[in-house]
Amino acid sequence: MNALADRFRGYMPVVIDVETGGLDAKTDALLEIAAVLVERDEQGFFPCEEFAFQVEPFEGARIVDKALEITGIDPNHPLRPALPESEALQRIFRPVRRALRDNDCTRAILVGHNAFFDLGFLNAAVERTGIKRNPFHPFVSFDTTTLAGVMLGQTVLARALEVAGIQQDPTSAHTAAYDARVTAELFCLLLNRSDPLYRKATARSRGT
Repeated sequence: MNALADRFRGYMPVVIDVETGGLDAKTDALLEIAAVLVERDEQGFFPCEEFAFQVEPFEGARIVDKALEITGIDPNHPLRPALPESEALQRIFRPVRRALRDNDCTRAILVGHNAFFDLGFLNAAVERTGIKRNPFHPFVSFDTTTLAGVMLGQTVLARALEVAGIQQDPTSAHTAAYDARVTAELFCLLLNRSDPLYRKATARSRGT
């Protein structure tokens, strides 16, 4: 079995970050989405391909001013290269499906910082657009908030990155592309630190 598939019982972690017009996945706009694929070699896990797209608010979407103050997104900017939700999702899903085949994996697992939030918006967008071939598991996710809290003692992303020694660019925070990239770096670092324990547990379960 492929090294990545073997680690997660045939599942493949994919880091996803979304920027939105609010907190309610059913009513609030999806404004940005980014994905980072993860690979594994003899040295451990590492982020590889990245994809990021700006998204047109769906018809009737709610956008809360406070959310735009945090993200700095102007959904009505004439030069904003936004795609319809369905096209943005398909541009994320196509390379994920290709990576699933290349890595002998059966399903993608969303990795996020507060993953329930990103997965909720992803699932809501899939439902709205009627996309049938969603490569992501509908409810299983890996949450770097939990992992960082357990392993680093920090749950806020910026503080976890600082403790982990991952370089930051505060001016790029709250963009989907940046947040997905640093979350992927954090996820891989935490996985690599935990791998000796995983290998020991696997050897014990096999009786070796």
